[in-house]
Amino acid sequence: MFVRITADRTRRPNSLAELGMTSGSNPIVSLSEFTYKRGTEIYGEKEPADYVYQIRTGAVRTYKLLSDGRRQIGAFHLVGDIFGLENGREHRFTAEAVVVTTVRLIRRQSLEAAADSDGVFARNLLSMTTSYLEHAENHMLLLGRKTALERVVTFLLEMDKRLTAAGVTVLPMYRRDIADYLGLTIETVSRALSRLHEAGVLDFIGKTQREIIIRDRLRLAAFDFPA
Repeated sequence: MFVRITADRTRRPNSLAELGMTSGSNPIVSLSEFTYKRGTEIYGEKEPADYVYQIRTGAVRTYKLLSDGRRQIGAFHLVGDIFGLENGREHRFTAEAVVVTTVRLIRRQSLEAAADSDGVFARNLLSMTTSYLEHAENHMLLLGRKTALERVVTFLLEMDKRLTAAGVTVLPMYRRDIADYLGLTIETVSRALSRLHEAGVLDFIGKTQREIIIRDRLRLAAFDFPA
């Protein structure tokens, strides 16, 4: 059976302000900011999950190293996104800055205290946690049921929704990151992008080809769900 994965358009809180967690509005919250250079680890797998993070600028990848040394990226976190929220006391993934990245930190104890005292906040936190679980399930289905081309198309559609401004999608990540997110090789990702370019559904700007203009979103989506 073919499993169809569609983008969920439901609006969910994805910022500390939307959760009601800002130092000005909540006296129990203490926020700090740190900037990380490209490739710098923010936290490691199995380290204590004492903080939750929100991206102010830049981008973060969370990943696991497999037993054979390969890297599997589980998610990309972009400006405004919250990450590092775990259901246990340790981080299950390693988090690294994709580019120079500034993050805002909040103690996990502050979140738990706010959830105990504020019903609206608790519901928002549950909604955000549910959306993370949904993303993980969709990513699992993407890796298990889609062809290489369909995976690349799904990734582009996701980034088009999350990153596009003034008609241009500027990817902070390189093709190795994309490959490790999609469970493909760099060469396979490059071939898929070239095929889509030759089909006239997207164009590249600049030598790095990380700035993408999607010319025909309907045709691009059709590659994801072929007849």
